[in-house]
Amino acid sequence: MNKSYIKYFIFTLLTLFLGNKVQADEPTEGGVFNPGDMIIHHISDAHEWHLWTTTGADGKEHHVSIPLPVILYSEKGLEIFSSANFHNDLQTYNGYKLEHEHIYLADANGTILTDANGKKLAPLDFSITKNVASIFISAFLLITIFSAVAGGYKKNAGKAPSGIQSIFEPLIVFVRDEIAIPNIGEKKYEKYLPYLLTVFFFIWVNNLLGLIPTGANASGNIAFTMTLAVLTGVITNLSGNSSYWGHIFWTPGVPLWLRPIMLPVEVVGILTKPFALMIRLFANITAGHIIILSLMSFIFIFKSVAVGVPVSAFVVVMTMMELFVAALQAFIFTLLSALFIGAATEEHHHDDHH
Repeated sequence: MNKSYIKYFIFTLLTLFLGNKVQADEPTEGGVFNPGDMIIHHISDAHEWHLWTTTGADGKEHHVSIPLPVILYSEKGLEIFSSANFHNDLQTYNGYKLEHEHIYLADANGTILTDANGKKLAPLDFSITKNVASIFISAFLLITIFSAVAGGYKKNAGKAPSGIQSIFEPLIVFVRDEIAIPNIGEKKYEKYLPYLLTVFFFIWVNNLLGLIPTGANASGNIAFTMTLAVLTGVITNLSGNSSYWGHIFWTPGVPLWLRPIMLPVEVVGILTKPFALMIRLFANITAGHIIILSLMSFIFIFKSVAVGVPVSAFVVVMTMMELFVAALQAFIFTLLSALFIGAATEEHHHDDHH
């Protein structure tokens, strides 16, 4: 019976996912479907949380969205207002214009202001966008879940785990025993385990939220992955011991004349490691969304049952695969972070021959 419930839940989730995409992206009558615009719309950030689109009796599209706070700083000072204020013909409000999810300074006619070089003038934008809101939601979920897990450890001290604790304990133990200890070592892993656990669950939850109907693609945002990669890079280099820095600035085990050549290579390596982390997570998550949305575009391009049925089945398979990728990418990012930290804290012993 439990397996049947799981099947019904998965089927319902996939139906909602597909139904949401169809409803939101179907072209209006007489319009031309543009798959590129549809894909960019779904993977990009926005100043509002779009839920769905309906077509009224007048043939016009009506977007149902949750407005988000717009926070701007310009010569006029700090201004905070709702993104719903941009819902007008000119998409302007109080001297600002929203154009392709970028906010610029504008006049009363909606013309964007430019400087002497023709560059568009824009305020500093600290808005709570869709991706930021999704990150807040994931942070709230993680704090709530692991507060309950911590409470379970206190309540069941010396006893077998129960409830939500029994669900997450195997994952916590997995990160500790299969990622942290093998790559950092038993003597030093405890110092870095909280960060590795946070990164693993934070990435995983955000990956899953991106697969929910109308969900935000936070993990597919380069700023999101860059921030996590920079954190790993900072922790790695701050934890580096004398052996680590010695390998970078005066590589042992190589001829003396080759060491000046190796120096820039090793210094560049400090930057390429977090860069690889950033690109790997960003590219894999974004690629998954693009593949699914590209496949669904065939339904509206060919408008044929012969195409729609197999494409829909393949999209279901790809969506199930994305659930696996969501966990896999969290694991890879955490594993590589542990590898980099372990390499920086490991004591090296080399014979330095001249």
